[in-house]
Amino acid sequence: MSTENSTQKPFTIAIVGGGIGGIALAIALRHQHVPVQVYEAAPEFAEIGAGMAFGPNAIRSMELIDPAIRKAFNTRATKNGAKEDEATWINFRCGLGEPDLIAKVQTTDHDKTGLSSVHRAHFIDELADLLPEEIAHFGKRLVGLATLDSGKMQLAFEDDTTAHADAVVGCDGVRSRVRQFLLDTKSPLEDLTFSGKYAYRGLISMGMAKEALGEYLSGNSQMYLGPEGHILTYPIAHGKVMNVIAFKNQDTPWEHESWVVKNQGDAFKRDFEGWGKPVQSILQLLDSPDQWALFDHQPARTYCQGRVAILGDAAHASTPHQGAGAGQAIEDALILGRLLGDVQTQGASDIPAAFRAYDAVRRPRSQKVVTTSRAAGLTYAFQGPDGGDVAGIQEELLQRFQWIWEEDMESQLAQATTMLRGERQVAVGTGRGLVWGWAAVWKQVLEDLVSRVLVFIRGSR
Repeated sequence: MSTENSTQKPFTIAIVGGGIGGIALAIALRHQHVPVQVYEAAPEFAEIGAGMAFGPNAIRSMELIDPAIRKAFNTRATKNGAKEDEATWINFRCGLGEPDLIAKVQTTDHDKTGLSSVHRAHFIDELADLLPEEIAHFGKRLVGLATLDSGKMQLAFEDDTTAHADAVVGCDGVRSRVRQFLLDTKSPLEDLTFSGKYAYRGLISMGMAKEALGEYLSGNSQMYLGPEGHILTYPIAHGKVMNVIAFKNQDTPWEHESWVVKNQGDAFKRDFEGWGKPVQSILQLLDSPDQWALFDHQPARTYCQGRVAILGDAAHASTPHQGAGAGQAIEDALILGRLLGDVQTQGASDIPAAFRAYDAVRRPRSQKVVTTSRAAGLTYAFQGPDGGDVAGIQEELLQRFQWIWEEDMESQLAQATTMLRGERQVAVGTGRGLVWGWAAVWKQVLEDLVSRVLVFIRGSR
């Protein structure tokens, strides 16, 4: 782990993108005394969508970045209403006929996290309050990125302004321009793939939801499974609102120019025609919801190049079927923030090494989340290995999430900083120090590889 001190680092990081991942990284860097500037394309900090959930791994990572993030989350978080569901992630139910329980999946952490959800905009507001206003720059849409002869990075924006920093981290979401520059693709859309699913999103007042569904189904997280689709509901806004996301398969390519098709009320009802009474009750309460295409990233060959790195959805955009995408951005921010805090104070030459350690630790796990999230979506739609066999689906659901939630984040931090310090010794040491440096790096890499193979085998069952 880094040796924190109050000495300001003599280099500056530019963060492109002011979503949850970007703000979390900015907080992490400031906590490590790293000067940072945030450049956001929108006129203010904002997130698309309504509710979002964080698992125990993400909440532990918030605490490790800065206890103020955990406190901000707790201020806005909503949990299940029933005491019996305090530790419940989701009650998985049959979406056809009676809503029979298939599996009650619960988190295993000491704090009984369960499904802890927030309204995206509310959480962004809380996080933004943790940053000084002067480091945030709005209306800054990135159009160019170049390395100067001095080694510094130059950022060019659509408004004809420029900025300079010692390194750049792209937190600019699924259509990341920083990713495009880093991977040298023709377009931010080039390595995005339509997942074969779209979703309808909506919010229902809890009073109306209780009247239609009853107190238990409305006030606690539920997922209704069925052929070629599933519907997720859970409370947000301290139980005043029920968040609804209804997912449906599409076997053909997404042909609309926009990823969002407005006012799809009739299509929504047709997509879930014949489903059970709770689902029909939800349909009646949603007024012409929009249809959102779900895309995810093909695996990136790297998350860094020189003094440029990518984080969160810019690095590993995922479908939302495991509720883990935003949590991976928080984990990214923890590891990268701590590594940059560990960069030596004499200059910025260690930054590429810090980025490489971040890539080595974060890329395998975060890309596995993308892959397994797709697989989860198939399971929910009765298209996984067990088809519509309830017993097989139950067995899979009860073990699907543990590898995500039970990750040892302190171990990740130790592994990452060992890699960075080992590479530093390789660069500056001689003789015994040189050998020890490489040995430490490869010992950690091999241990991690064995560990992740075992986790992958368990998580893919």
